[in-house]
Order: sequence, then structure tokens, then C-alpha cells
Amino acid sequence: MYWKGGDYHVLYWHFLKCDVAPAMADQLFLLACALGLYGIRVRPIPPFGSASSRPFIDSALLHRCLPDELLHEVLLSSISLANKHADEFVCYQIFMRMTPYSLGRAACVCRKWRFTIRNPIFWRNACLKTWQISGPVENYKLVQSLYEGSWRKMWLSRPRARTDGLYVSRNTYIRAGVAEWKITNPVHLVCYYRYIRFFPTGKFLYKNSSQRVKEVAKCMNFRASKAECVFSGRYTLTNDQVEAAILYPGLRPTVLRIRLRLRGTCVGANNRLDLLSLVTSGIGNNELDGQDDTLGVVEQWQDDETHNPDVPAVSHRRGLAPFVFVPFEEVETSVLNLPVDKMDYFVPG
Repeated sequence: MYWKGGDYHVLYWHFLKCDVAPAMADQLFLLACALGLYGIRVRPIPPFGSASSRPFIDSALLHRCLPDELLHEVLLSSISLANKHADEFVCYQIFMRMTPYSLGRAACVCRKWRFTIRNPIFWRNACLKTWQISGPVENYKLVQSLYEGSWRKMWLSRPRARTDGLYVSRNTYIRAGVAEWKITNPVHLVCYYRYIRFFPTGKFLYKNSSQRVKEVAKCMNFRASKAECVFSGRYTLTNDQVEAAILYPGLRPTVLRIRLRLRGTCVGANNRLDLLSLVTSGIGNNELDGQDDTLGVVEQWQDDETHNPDVPAVSHRRGLAPFVFVPFEEVETSVLNLPVDKMDYFVPG
């Protein structure tokens, strides 16, 4: 049979109804014809009204020589194949827009999704976005030298500050109350929180408050007003050590220096922050000179160093409970929202 290419208007019409690109339509057409005609001998149909019994050789298109029933089967198989590729393309685009932790949950759905999500492109994008401060060149060197070229292994093994939620430290202490005629030695259990939110750009937000997680999560952004007492600063991450600093403005500017250690309750979790030290000290009015990088100014300071005699350096020993990570989708249901009468003490683990 003679094959003449170039006129695909019959199958193209069906493919284009399924939003298949012309380049893919060529491949699907050939594949559908090969599958539909495998093992079948097709004879050309002579022109209508011809009395000749000899086989008629016509240099027409293949689909003009097929019976209607066979052509219908070819079209159905082609459309089914096009829909299958379209579904895979849609899944791929959805996976590209999911967070790495959502990808991990999606990989538990079925075997097909598990092997699809192991595609290195998903984890490469996640790593380059998370460690964007290091730069692409440095990240490519690290993945080759330390993680055997696996972006997924780098994501699971390399310590990182999570940016998809808040780190919360719940602290409690006992305060003596006012004596009454019935109660001579009253005490109160006071609860307050420290909140930290990290950003991939090297900035972070810090807040001390007695408000619960679901109330504070709404204002932990750079649009927060001064009345909400959300302070911004810079941080650096070296291995699992986090160095951070923020500036409390006012008549006597004070710097809060924080040293933390990242860890996780399972591989790749990075859901705990151990508070190693918390130091406040004074800083000169002309030391910053309008620059925003407070950490760069105080990074080499000693723990007992202060540059303002009116504000002595104080190393705080209380309120050093470990930080627990709370994703944004769990701020409403987190156990850290429980009041003191229902949870007097919290063990972060």
C-alpha cells in the first residue's frame, strides 16, 4: 500500500479537540495506525461503480482506504492515548507547584506517583529555592561532592531553616500573687511564647507574646504594624548552627543575639530549634549608619560585650525552651493553642 503524508485533517480534528499539539499529533497518528493495523490485512476499496475485479491501487491517504469500523477503532485508541498523555502532563504541572512536604505525602498515594515524584527536577528546584543565598554554583558543587549528585538526598540530609510555618517556643514560669483573706500564698502559672519565622532570603521575623499560635500567625509578615511588635533581622546558617540578630529601636538601641541549633524528630524534618544562647546588649547610635544588616555588625562580638554603657550585656538563662515547628496549615489545630489549665507544661521532644 502506498503511503502519502501531509494531509492529516481527519485525525487532527480529533486530536485538536483534546488540545494535542500538532507535533504530538503526528506521533500519535502513526502510533495509533501501527497499533490498530497490527496483524490485519487491509485491501484498498475500489472506486464506487467500478466493475473491475482487480485490486485498485490508489495513492490516497491511509484513512481513505480503511473501513469505517476500523477507522472508528483507530480514532478511539488515538483519543485514549492523547487523554493519557494529557493526564500525565497535568499531574506533572501540579507536582511542579507543590511544596516538597506535599510531594512527600503525594508519593504515598500510589506507586506511579512515587516514581514520578522521584524525578530530580522537583527536588532540584526545591533545593535551589531553599538555599538561594548560597547561589546555584555552590549548590551544584555541594550536591556532587556530598550527596552523590542526588538533589533529593540533599533535601533530606542537609540542615535547613523551614520557611513554610513558624517556630514556636512555649515557656512558663510561676509568679507570686497578691495575698487575700482566704488564700495566703497564691501563685500564678504564666505562659508566653517566642515566635520565629524564617525566609529564604536570609531574613527572619521575631516576636515575644502571650498570644497563641493561631492569633500570631496572621501578623508574622513584613506588613505588620509597630503595635504588633514584630521585629525583623538577619540570620546565617552554618551546618546546623543558626546565628541571628535583631535590633530593638528606641532611645537606647538594644541588640538581641540568638544562637540556635537545628535538629529534627525524623530524617529531613528540621522541626526543632534548640535555643543555645540569648544575649541582649547595647549598640552605639552611629554603628549601624542606616544599614539593615545588624547581624553583620555584631557577629564577632563576645557574649559579655556591649557598646553602650547604659545597656549592659545580659545573657538570659530563662525562657530557653526549644522551638517546635508549626506549619501554616496546622496553626489552628496545634496543641500549642491549649490554655494553661489544659496543658500546664509542654514537652517538645
